[in-house]
Amino acid sequence: MRPFLIDTDTASDDAVALIMALNNSNVEVKAITVVAGNVALEQAVQNALYTVELCEKDVPVYRGAAKPFLRSLETAQFVHGLDGMGDIGLDLSGREPARENAIDIIIETINAHPGTLELVTLGPLTNIAIALLKEPGIASKVKQCTIMGGIGTGHGNITPVSEFNIWVDPEAAQIVFSSGMNIKMVGWDISRNHAYMDEEAVTEVRLINTPIAHFAMDIQRAVNEFATKTSKLPGFDLPDPIAMGIALDDQIATKSITAYAEVILANGITRGQTVIDHNGLIKDRYTIEVVLEASRKAFLSLLHDSLR
Repeated sequence: MRPFLIDTDTASDDAVALIMALNNSNVEVKAITVVAGNVALEQAVQNALYTVELCEKDVPVYRGAAKPFLRSLETAQFVHGLDGMGDIGLDLSGREPARENAIDIIIETINAHPGTLELVTLGPLTNIAIALLKEPGIASKVKQCTIMGGIGTGHGNITPVSEFNIWVDPEAAQIVFSSGMNIKMVGWDISRNHAYMDEEAVTEVRLINTPIAHFAMDIQRAVNEFATKTSKLPGFDLPDPIAMGIALDDQIATKSITAYAEVILANGITRGQTVIDHNGLIKDRYTIEVVLEASRKAFLSLLHDSLR
């Protein structure tokens, strides 16, 4: 069993990504740590707990950072709904997370599985950055950190050049990117191009006809409206699930480069931009793997398997 730790700001696409990991027979999710991002921290915690309960799994959920390092929290409730789960009337309150702090659990879990733990981040990188500042040595102990965040090529979804997770806490992202950790970045461009769910794709999922398959589509109600009207997509996209898919099966990523990457920390339109050195102009600096293309067919196959 591959040990996973998942850090999430649980909203509608995060929940589907969690389902994919929790229902994968080759993976043992050691912990789910929660960070503020798509929604405020307490709502994200409740959404994670609800999803774990729905999957009938016994995986602990831990509270992490309630705000970015230096900035006020700006959520994506205008995309995912006020509750982050499409505002479809789910009972998203009253569940209790584990008592320990997420930051300590991240450090403890990595140290307990040196060289084997796989980290998957689905939200702003605040929790991971704080853990790295507290214990920098954990960077070299992570087998791989798959990050849903940034832009490999093309335009952004919160500014013309920036992706939401990195934009929320760019200082945290830069700390993580420059930590020396083995990072694989799956940007919003991968979701936009390869993980969109048009009417045909949604129908195929609903034909699986399990409660969890219907749940995975139902909670996209709010994001579907945003994606089709604002992002100009043929349906909602699934950024966190395709990042999780690539973490679960690296063959889903069909093209990537290893490159220097830097996060813009300025305010304004370039805040949170991920600048990727595609031509290798910057030498002798840290590098990360940036996914550039993925197999839509392989991703949808894995998604369907997780929802059966």
